[in-house]
Amino acid sequence: MFRYDTEVRKRIVRMHLEEGRTIRSLADEYDVSKASISNWVKDYREECQKDHTTKEDYDVMVENRKLRRQLEEQEKEIRFLKKAAAFFAKEIYFSTD
Repeated sequence: MFRYDTEVRKRIVRMHLEEGRTIRSLADEYDVSKASISNWVKDYREECQKDHTTKEDYDVMVENRKLRRQLEEQEKEIRFLKKAAAFFAKEIYFSTD
């Protein structure tokens, strides 16, 4: 069995917490069990309760994930509005003929 060093574990936990990657996708990509990743996440969250610096890093990750979701939602809205504007522009153009 391959043992992952601390940096790789942290990177995997960060991808899960900050980027919203699923444990399953990370397990498949890194060829590690879902249980191992779940344990790493659990250990990290427990560490946050003890270490102020780690807690701050965790809070930043959570905030980044929240902001990424908001950005995705706004990008969807912008795409929709662009399509709506193009549709109505055609309607106005053809109705004046």
